[in-house]
Amino acid sequence: MSALPEVTEGDSLPRFPRLRRVLHQRRGFSDSEKTGAALLLGATVLALVWANLPFGNSYDEFWSSTVSLQVSGTGIQLDFRALVNEALMTLFFFVVGLEVKREFAVGELSDRSRAIVPVAAAVAGLAIPAAIFLLFNHTGETGHAWGVVISSDTAFLLGALALVGPRLPGHLRIFLLALAVVDDVGALAVIAFFYTDQVHFLPLVVAALGLAIIWSLKYVRLGQGPAYLVFSVVVWGALYASGVQPTLAGVAIALLIPVYAPRRREVERAAELSRAFRQSPNPAYAQAAVRGLLNSVSVNDRLHTLYSPYTSFIILPVFALANAGVKLSGETLAAAFTSPLTWGVIAGLVVGKFVGITGMTALVKALKLGELAPGLTLGRVAGGAALSGIGFTISLFIIDLAIDDPRQQDEARVGVLAASLIAFVLGWAIFRIVDKVQPPSRMSLVLARPVDPRRDHIRGAADAKLSLVEYGDFECPFCSRATGSIDEVRAHFGDQLQYVWRHLPLTKVHPHAILAARASEAAALQGRFFDLSPLMFSHQDELELDDLLAYAATLGLDLNRFEEDMRSADVVNRVRDDAIDAELMDVHSTPTFFICGKRHFGPYDAATLIRELENSKEMFTVAEAKRLEKAQQELQHRGR
Repeated sequence: MSALPEVTEGDSLPRFPRLRRVLHQRRGFSDSEKTGAALLLGATVLALVWANLPFGNSYDEFWSSTVSLQVSGTGIQLDFRALVNEALMTLFFFVVGLEVKREFAVGELSDRSRAIVPVAAAVAGLAIPAAIFLLFNHTGETGHAWGVVISSDTAFLLGALALVGPRLPGHLRIFLLALAVVDDVGALAVIAFFYTDQVHFLPLVVAALGLAIIWSLKYVRLGQGPAYLVFSVVVWGALYASGVQPTLAGVAIALLIPVYAPRRREVERAAELSRAFRQSPNPAYAQAAVRGLLNSVSVNDRLHTLYSPYTSFIILPVFALANAGVKLSGETLAAAFTSPLTWGVIAGLVVGKFVGITGMTALVKALKLGELAPGLTLGRVAGGAALSGIGFTISLFIIDLAIDDPRQQDEARVGVLAASLIAFVLGWAIFRIVDKVQPPSRMSLVLARPVDPRRDHIRGAADAKLSLVEYGDFECPFCSRATGSIDEVRAHFGDQLQYVWRHLPLTKVHPHAILAARASEAAALQGRFFDLSPLMFSHQDELELDDLLAYAATLGLDLNRFEEDMRSADVVNRVRDDAIDAELMDVHSTPTFFICGKRHFGPYDAATLIRELENSKEMFTVAEAKRLEKAQQELQHRGR
């Protein structure tokens, strides 16, 4: 789940707006993403400096040094660059595969309606760059290098978005992450099918058997870690011997690793073991408690958390150091300037990604095949599409697979580096223009997503002209007290008013907020949202899972379905969407109210809310009178 906005409770008036603006302007990005992108950029610059030192040829000599592993006369021999590209990068592709599996199983791509826009945009972002590249290189050996332009660099993309993206990225970051997952799947498929020269059958059989054993390890309770490691090495070695790109072993293994939301049985078992260790601390209980805690989380989550820092902070920078060292001599630059290969790479990445992603998004939206999230305008998508032209890691990886001539490899690398720089500047320019045309300050004053009876939790008439939308938190005492005011307001207006609840869990101050929000959504799936809500408000100090299940039992809900729904991707995404909407509007406190679509600042006692709604009602009456008068004038004009 992406980071939620920094929030406070009980006061909807913005305090210290300048300081808050600075603190919020890059919300949604973790420090690890920025650090990873900075290390990748630093390694790239270092590689360029090293390769262009005026004395000697130490860069190429170092990476051409070999290392070998021999057992009884049989083994492998790799130079340092191949060791990085074919061995270390396997771990990178393993982490990518884990993320792909998670997104399709329980994440953003698990819901077809949510996935269709980024999936369609990603497919276009793969195909159109390749087509543009082939316009420049439709004949000759360089045409085989079309795969260089198909993939964006996720690490650089997120790092660039953190640096030059819009002030409140919200759904844009989620959109680009989903797009990047599909982009990675496409790139890996291309490597498997188009950049594997010769295949030996017997080693493939060994690899298949190794993968089958890895799949079966989910039924093993002890020794999973060592077993995964041993058979992963076997699969990698078999693929290497077969002639298939061995880095694909990382993806294949990752797709077999189980992923699921934490299950109550394992969580309770872990709690019991922890209590036993607290009562009698000894090594046996300590090991049991550790195993219990690990088993309560899926293997996918554990491995992704374990290896992501290594890939981001070590492997990718080392890869850049090994592959980005292009001799930028006058001769190389002159050859690149006139090379169809270089210009094909630049046009494919910069123009192809921008046109493919933006154009397909606009087409899908126009045909109403899918919808963009609130606040995710086509302008913001265009900025993200421009940054997607940063095709670094996999582009450099495919250059080594697709091109044999060292001179042409340098020309292609110059194209990748130039395209990445141009894409960064283009993305920055688009975001600045979009923020000027659609300032975030305006977005904070109006409701980002209109009330939708098919989605929102509404009390009152669904077609009422007056609306009161609350962003709240079930563990927030101020939200609990506000329920009395809301009851008075609803009694005053009757069917003229619709009251809507949306989630803004204050995770920094309320550790049970997200759990309670998901419980309310699970109750909603059984038609009891507004029955469970008052129970949670009246027991704000008792919002553990067992407490929530007890409240659900009191209401007569199906407990198995209730608990399963709490973990479902639909419920998780629903709560996250509300929180991202709040981030988009710079909502940072609970309760925050929107009256007829406009943000309310100030007290939220019943008298104040009634007065503001009455003022909105008068404005509606005047607006309706004007519309009626205009319609009558048009009828009279037509009658003449």
